Amino acid sequence: VSRQLKEEIRRGFARLEDPLAGLLAMLESSSDWKGKGHSLGYCITTELQLWIKAHPAVPQSGTKLKKLQARVLRMLSQCPANLLDPLISIYQLHTADRNYLLEHVSHLYLQGNYKEAAILSIKLKLQPDQDVEKMCTPLLLQDKANLVEDYVAEYPELQKKLLQTLDMWCDPSFNIRDITRPYQGLSRYKPEKFNRRVLSKLVFRLLERFNVDPALCPNVINQRHLRTLNYLFYKRFVEKTMTEENWGDHIQSTVGDNRWLQGQLVQSLLRHCDVRGAARWAQHCQVPPEMLPQAVAEELQKLHLQDRVEEVTRADTYECSKKNDYYQLPIPRENIHFLQTWEETLQCWEKVLQPGQVIGVDMEWKPSFGMVGKPRVALLQLALKDEVFLLDLPRLLEQAEAEGEKEKLPHFIQMLYSDAAITKLGYGMSGDLSSLAATCSALKDAEKQMQGVVDLLAVDKQVDGLSPEHSHKEKGARQPEKGLSLLVQHVLGKPLDKREQLSNWEKRPLREEQILYAASDAYCLLEIYERLCKDPESFGLGSDLTESLVGKQSKKPRAKKQLNKQEAPSPSGQECQGPGMEPSGPPAPISPQEFSVVCDNMLQGLGRYLRCLGVDVRLLDNEDDHRKAAEIARQEGRVILTSGLPYQTLRSQVGEGRCFSVNCSEKAKEQALQVLKHFNVQVSLSDIFSRCQ
Repeated sequence: VSRQLKEEIRRGFARLEDPLAGLLAMLESSSDWKGKGHSLGYCITTELQLWIKAHPAVPQSGTKLKKLQARVLRMLSQCPANLLDPLISIYQLHTADRNYLLEHVSHLYLQGNYKEAAILSIKLKLQPDQDVEKMCTPLLLQDKANLVEDYVAEYPELQKKLLQTLDMWCDPSFNIRDITRPYQGLSRYKPEKFNRRVLSKLVFRLLERFNVDPALCPNVINQRHLRTLNYLFYKRFVEKTMTEENWGDHIQSTVGDNRWLQGQLVQSLLRHCDVRGAARWAQHCQVPPEMLPQAVAEELQKLHLQDRVEEVTRADTYECSKKNDYYQLPIPRENIHFLQTWEETLQCWEKVLQPGQVIGVDMEWKPSFGMVGKPRVALLQLALKDEVFLLDLPRLLEQAEAEGEKEKLPHFIQMLYSDAAITKLGYGMSGDLSSLAATCSALKDAEKQMQGVVDLLAVDKQVDGLSPEHSHKEKGARQPEKGLSLLVQHVLGKPLDKREQLSNWEKRPLREEQILYAASDAYCLLEIYERLCKDPESFGLGSDLTESLVGKQSKKPRAKKQLNKQEAPSPSGQECQGPGMEPSGPPAPISPQEFSVVCDNMLQGLGRYLRCLGVDVRLLDNEDDHRKAAEIARQEGRVILTSGLPYQTLRSQVGEGRCFSVNCSEKAKEQALQVLKHFNVQVSLSDIFSRCQ
């Protein structure tokens, strides 16, 4: 809005005998204020709000104000959202008679203006005097869950009432049509968005957002546990990819002493085991005898108590699969150390924090099976050439806190990840680090400070012939390998035994199978890295693999102050390398016509933007492999623009400074500015739209 217009508006208010009544008359007779955006009505209203602050004597009270308030209320349900707050403030609606406001909102509701009624209630803080179920039901039917969240956001009691209502609707015996029937003629009604699955997802979102005790929603929690139970039976008896002990741990922690779930467990046991097997597992999970069918109860009486549940299942032959089918740890068992005290851990640190050390890093946590909250890391594995350390994180954190030194563990982990002289190997490190941050809030910025990190997930994407189908053909009936197990199979000849992957990693003591699995998961990274570095070509990788993975940049100390965003590390932890970072200063200026690039497929927006500025751009298609960018760059002399993990591999396949990592979280314009600045590309007016779009 021009200064001249603002001054004119203020002079106009000063001339009016009653500016508040004047504004209302203006808005009521105006035709443009009902549109979106900053209309003239909006400009005048916000200017009056500012003008009133400068002239405190203007606000009115008494009967005259009440009449104005009544007129404003009628207008609020139709006016644009950006006018609500200024009008409520100018006409002091928070001081209006509460019953009158409630009556007005109720009238809006009865007219079917549910969204407007809810928004006005939020603005005027009327929720404590309203029926939360009545207000929120039509909004949920219109798929306005975000508005429902805002409606209860500041009122813990209403949050609980809403959650209890949603949980009642999720009871399998509840007829959801009883809720939807009165609203059949509702405009924008979306019945497909109103079902138990959608509602239970909303319940979990609300439980997490408002930090409410899940016990408030037994139906939703039970149904989620039942899905977990079905999934566990599938993994054990259909896929056959879980050991008996591992499966038993999860079944016990899922069912607990919940009578309803115990009943479901018995039904599932009878479907998958014979009567004797069902009786043994019922005994193991302490299912009350009165809940068992007669045949199972009779079998239970015949059984003697045994320390370990025997396996009595049909066609369960997978336990017989030879250990030789899987990757085996090449170090003796006594070189795997489970650390639960700080004395042991400090000795481990001394070995790990050595310059030139190469370490395989992995983490384990208890699977959440879709329950509330982020997983917390229960075990941190650090593999060196001759030994593996398994750190009991919950125990170590507990001890450090008791000694008043809760920063001890995060301090070590930060030292490890930020030391460029130590090479850390991982697989999908970003997920591990976000779980680490959920476990220990002091580590929330660990990913930004990473140096000397090699994420083998980036290499995995480039290795020739790596696909689950390929693995499946080789192994016949067994489930196809995927992820790290597939990479291990391809590089080292045998897959990982993943049957302990979904273990309860929080339970102590850990079983021997869990200890061996955890150690293997970290140690195999060392062997893969060594094999790939020795012979990268046979896996379809660039010959300078070592340099491309760890890179020269990570050996250098970080600059104390980052000059711009481009010099920050890319998500994989390697700093971006390009001509602009050479010590000799920036490259000579060039025009967009002389600048040729190939954009990776996640940067199509950037490619189109640079083309508008006259840059010679080639774009990869969505289905193209990242490696195609390197082929095009070499054949046509182009610079590669990429982001994230592919940067590691692509930069090793082209000349120094011919691959540039862009910040993927920025918008196309900001990315383009980064690129132009980095390569010193000077854009003139005649360059814009000089190429065919």
